[in-house]
Amino acid sequence: MPAIAKNVIVVGAGNAALCAAISAAEHGARVTVLERAPHLARGGNSAFTGGCFRTVYDGEADIARLVPDLTEEERTGSDFGSYDAETFFLDLCRLSGYRADPALIELLVAESLPTMLWMQQHGVRFLPAYGRQSFKVDGRNVFWGGLTIETAGGGMGLVDALFRRAEALGVTVRYDAKVERLLGDRHLVRGVVVNGEELGADAVILAAGGYHANTEARVKYLGAGWDLAKVRGSRYNTGNVIEAALDIGARAHGNWSGCHSVFFDAGAADFGDLAVLNQQKNYFTLGVVVNTAGERFFDEGSDFRNYTYSKMGAAILKQPGGTGWQIFDSRSIAILPDEYRTPRAARFEAPTLEALADKLEGIDRNAFLRTVAGFNAAIDDSVPFNPAVKDGRRTHGLAIDKSNWARAIAEPPFVAYQVTCGITLTYGGLAIDEQARVQSEEGGPINGLYAAGELVGGLYYDRYPGGAGLTSGSVFGRIAGQQAAA
Repeated sequence: MPAIAKNVIVVGAGNAALCAAISAAEHGARVTVLERAPHLARGGNSAFTGGCFRTVYDGEADIARLVPDLTEEERTGSDFGSYDAETFFLDLCRLSGYRADPALIELLVAESLPTMLWMQQHGVRFLPAYGRQSFKVDGRNVFWGGLTIETAGGGMGLVDALFRRAEALGVTVRYDAKVERLLGDRHLVRGVVVNGEELGADAVILAAGGYHANTEARVKYLGAGWDLAKVRGSRYNTGNVIEAALDIGARAHGNWSGCHSVFFDAGAADFGDLAVLNQQKNYFTLGVVVNTAGERFFDEGSDFRNYTYSKMGAAILKQPGGTGWQIFDSRSIAILPDEYRTPRAARFEAPTLEALADKLEGIDRNAFLRTVAGFNAAIDDSVPFNPAVKDGRRTHGLAIDKSNWARAIAEPPFVAYQVTCGITLTYGGLAIDEQARVQSEEGGPINGLYAAGELVGGLYYDRYPGGAGLTSGSVFGRIAGQQAAA
């Protein structure tokens, strides 16, 4: 007799959820995706991203596998570098303070390139991330920070491609479908309750994101002041699906008091808007950042922005008023990416630093001018500036020195971007094993329950290497779908 197709429910509709749905469908399951958002707001946090994926790759040869239409001009005009498995693994370890689950991150690293090639076969188009991850050096595009590939059309392009493939495979998508609880217990899950309706299934895959859009939960878990953060991504990621799993005895895992948060345009709305993307401001490495007291408060050049940007929202939230300014001169402005050219940005420009200070409402004007003058005077000009490597061009003798990319704020016009905290995702979530099975508090898997994406705990703690989130969602989504259909 032919095998009976499994009935699989996927909760969520971002990158991880759609990879899970595609994987389950290609392994013969009947799949239903439950998306809490309406159709026009679909795609979860993934739709708000730039679409960068972090993966192991061995130079140009692997880039060409991911980008089969790579032109000869792109080959000869680019230095793609390489990013090996050991470096990826150590980056995940280091940025988590060596707390990341070693079994999960080892699997993430090993499956990163195979999963991206699998996604390509299912219609996702990858491109070299020229606009955000390379600088022109001696006429060539030099990639930096281990992050080289993005999806065509960014996050929206990614989720649209995955939706097309899922629907072509017969996956049913239900919108405005809020999952309220799980049917089952700590031994077995047999379905969900969605909009008050019981919906049975042979397996359920949870991939509905963390609790970053839940103001009450942010204060409860992240601490005082986090109710003031702007939500960079989806307003539908409130943690209700995590709570539903915990209610039946799933084990909480990871850093519940930690999150990914970035410098965000101070003029942005309280919740992410798919019509106005790119409101993060992540290239602070090319300038200086000051608070309302007119003082720098961290080393802007401690590492590539890929390794530091995810904690900057928390840093600015701790400053007076939870706000500050990124300061650039004309030389840095020329190499800033598109996220600094969004309409209605909190952007201020002036021909002199004095005139710029006059435009920055609430700043200590005199302290600001002293800070910039002191910074300019402390730079070691004997070291050449090179944004594609950690160039060692630094300051000496300041209370907080800048370790790399220190270049005087000296060439007009001068520009300031006012920034605040934008929260992207939370790090606490559910415990899973290498088969993406949700674990119970007593140990061992809850039969029929799987998880992937941002609601998985144990991957990220203090910081987060840029691009790892989409990759981990795809890797564990693919595994969850295959296991659920088996």
